[in-house]
Amino acid sequence: MSMAEYHGKVKNIQDTPFGYTLSVIGGKWKMVIMYLLADNQPVRFELKRQIGAITYKTLSSQLKELEADGMVERKEYPQVPPKVEYRLTAKAETLLPVLEGLCEWGVQHQDPSINNSATD
Repeated sequence: MSMAEYHGKVKNIQDTPFGYTLSVIGGKWKMVIMYLLADNQPVRFELKRQIGAITYKTLSSQLKELEADGMVERKEYPQVPPKVEYRLTAKAETLLPVLEGLCEWGVQHQDPSINNSATD
C-alpha cells in the first residue's frame, strides 16, 4: 500500500502502516541504534560510547523496545562480568534500504559547509 491509498481516509495515524512503522522505529534513538547495529554487528554495550548523548537507562529501554518489536536480537553470555551482544533481526534488515534512503537524502541536501567527520 502507498500513501496515496490513504489520502483523505486517515482518521488515526496509528491505524495505518505508516503509524505502525513509526511505532517500531520512531523516537530519537531507535533509528540511530539500528544504523549502528547495521554498521557493526554484533555490538556489545559500546553502543553507549558510539551514540554519546544517550543515558544507559534510555539505551536499555530503546533496546528492549526494539527487541520486543522483533527488530533486535539480544544474546546474553553466562560469564562474569556479564557479556551481552545485540544484532539486527532479519525483520530489521528489511528496513535497511529505508535507512540507506535517508542517508542518500542527507547526502543530497546537507549543507556542504558542515564538517562531515564520517568522510574525513
